[in-house]
Amino acid sequence: MLVELNDNNFEENTKDGIKLAVFTADWCGFCRKQKPVLKEIADQNIWIGEINADKNPYLVRKFGVSAFPSFILLKNGKLTAQFAGYRNKYDLLNTLLDYLK
Repeated sequence: MLVELNDNNFEENTKDGIKLAVFTADWCGFCRKQKPVLKEIADQNIWIGEINADKNPYLVRKFGVSAFPSFILLKNGKLTAQFAGYRNKYDLLNTLLDYLK
């Protein structure tokens, strides 16, 4: 499932379970390249939240995001991991598995 997150709904949507959120920007070429990968993974019943960094400065500041795309992995609302840069489908899934072990 691919969910649009923002400054107002972030806490509610990430408070339970394991959630992957990705910060993107409309002007970012790697973010545009990442989008189809996110959709493909989300279609496999993996919850992914997408945050438009240009429209949600509070979350950008809160997580110290300075590179795009930037990923955060949360467990019951608590930050577990943070990493940045384009990942193909297999690299992204392997990275997630490494953090979930």
